[in-house]
Amino acid sequence: MPKTSARLLSLLSLLQARRDWPGQLLAERLEVSPRTVRRDVDRLRELGYPIAAIKGPDGGYRLGAGMELPPLLFDDDQAVALAVALQTAAVTGAGIEEAATRALSTVRQVMPARLRHRVDALQVTAVDGPGARPHPQVAPGVLMTLSAAVRAREVLRFDYDPVSPTGTAARADPAATAPRRVQPYHLVTRGGRWYLLAWDLDRDDWRTFRVDRISPRTPTGPRFTPRELPGGDVAAFVAGRFQGSDGTGGWPCLGEVVLDLPASVVSTYTRDGVVEELGPDRCRLVLGAWSWPGLAASIGRFDADIEVIGPTELKGAFAHLARRYAKAAADGPAEPTTPPPSR
Repeated sequence: MPKTSARLLSLLSLLQARRDWPGQLLAERLEVSPRTVRRDVDRLRELGYPIAAIKGPDGGYRLGAGMELPPLLFDDDQAVALAVALQTAAVTGAGIEEAATRALSTVRQVMPARLRHRVDALQVTAVDGPGARPHPQVAPGVLMTLSAAVRAREVLRFDYDPVSPTGTAARADPAATAPRRVQPYHLVTRGGRWYLLAWDLDRDDWRTFRVDRISPRTPTGPRFTPRELPGGDVAAFVAGRFQGSDGTGGWPCLGEVVLDLPASVVSTYTRDGVVEELGPDRCRLVLGAWSWPGLAASIGRFDADIEVIGPTELKGAFAHLARRYAKAAADGPAEPTTPPPSR
């Protein structure tokens, strides 16, 4: 039988790893009698750990939440995982960078020297890929409000900023500025941005909303019975929406072009899109974006001839950018500059 102190740590670790533990199963794991388990549970309670006894045929125990946070127990792998998670919090877009730094410092102070040295040796800097834009910050309070509505299964009402960069046309449309009513399903983080997956009650369809554009309204609405998500897999469903696999995509603007470039080259620099080879130096690209000018500019970064298959909005966006670029060239320096080499 292990010593009492070591056995208490093992018992605490087991209680933290699972919500409910039958007493007999704990006894088997610790290789002691159920009576010894009861004594050890009483000792942990004296140390401030709120452990509730579960009634029933088997009986058992549950580590609950108390008024104060008692000492936590981390094994080596958990300590490393915690350090990585807190150091990479800067790229989550959740606006918790400072809080994560303070949390890592607090946890480090109570760690034994052995684990503290391992955490100090693990210095991680999270960086984005080339050309990545700064992640929009989301207030932690908004995340908590949305997650609470998801958990409580309550209809959520919120104001949603328009997608248009200027917002002039969108704000003139009453339907675009009206509060959204949704049945929240799940919070998703993708590429440094937060999204709310929900059933839109007014549009009678699944939608993904950028959380940084959401301004929740209170109070929340009535409770609802969650709908069945197509496919049942949140990650696969959201990825399919962004890639346009359902024909409409999660992008409000989805276009199709043919590029005079090999598919292998285009796919290397295409994160969200469908690339189809049409020949050794020709491919079809289906890509989405938040606006038509943004989509045209994204496609224009490939140094190749472009054939627009559709829709007409994408052709109009290319014409709009052509006029803008022509004006910029006319207002620029008189001496021509050498274009950068193609990659």
